[in-house]
Amino acid sequence: MLPPQIQLLSGPGCPVCVTAQGDIDAAIALARIPGVTILTFGDMIRVPGSESSLQMEHACGRDIRILYSPYDALHIAMENPEQQVVFLAVGFETTMPLIAATIRSAAQQRITNLSFFLMGKLLPPALRSLCKQDITRIDGFLLPGHVTAILGIEPLQFLATEFRRPGVVAGFQPEEILLALAILVRRIGAGEIGVEIAYRSVVRPEGNRTAKALLKEVFQPTDVTWRGLGLIPDSGLAFQSSYANFDARKRFSLQEFASKDHDGCLCGEILCGRFTSKDCPLFDHACTPETPIGPCMVSSEGSCAAAYRYERWK
Repeated sequence: MLPPQIQLLSGPGCPVCVTAQGDIDAAIALARIPGVTILTFGDMIRVPGSESSLQMEHACGRDIRILYSPYDALHIAMENPEQQVVFLAVGFETTMPLIAATIRSAAQQRITNLSFFLMGKLLPPALRSLCKQDITRIDGFLLPGHVTAILGIEPLQFLATEFRRPGVVAGFQPEEILLALAILVRRIGAGEIGVEIAYRSVVRPEGNRTAKALLKEVFQPTDVTWRGLGLIPDSGLAFQSSYANFDARKRFSLQEFASKDHDGCLCGEILCGRFTSKDCPLFDHACTPETPIGPCMVSSEGSCAAAYRYERWK
């Protein structure tokens, strides 16, 4: 018999959304240092800090540039030897191997004016933290195909072994998501646990061994703060000692910034499933895609942006 309700949580699915506000403030502080060029992915540009954003800093004349590939950072650093170039390295296991490859290339080419402000996150520790919190009933997990394409499914087996929940790896096309949901609903109804792959055209059980080796070569796990989930042990990435000279935090002796969300913004609680986007008093009023207040509305992958586009008229 199926449970009376299967609740879909947004979960920690967007690296921009879960980035702590303190990291945004630190990135803004970096942009204000004379002689520093900031490189970032486009969805970071409008994420609000406590008093500003990278977009506002760019409007004030700071050298902030949007990249589509981390490898572009190598060329920009070599073409601007008089500048200190800093790449804002945000992402999950999908993005971080390419960033690791860029760092290794920078080391091999002995590029000395390029550093990286690491904001990488690891998904399995966040899912474990979510399972441990008495937030809401979670019957099963629709697992991301891009992360599992790198990790494989072994790092996620704890969902079954520790928490007795099923998980199904999904693709991103509508029919792939529906297939994974159908399998997940069947498993929940039958009381079956375990992690199953419904995206076999891309995801292998063992993952991508080359990408995982690259992550291990350049980075090591560290404790980091997630928006809505707090400090999670070993859920972020720090540099291995052999690559520590590329650490922007150390190069510029950056202070730690406290993380405090905008008053009234429920982004963190929405990510954890405590509330929905429509519960937020700012949603569709002060906070819209044109005037975003929280990162869940800034990112096109954010929960509030999706709710604004598809659900607000219901």
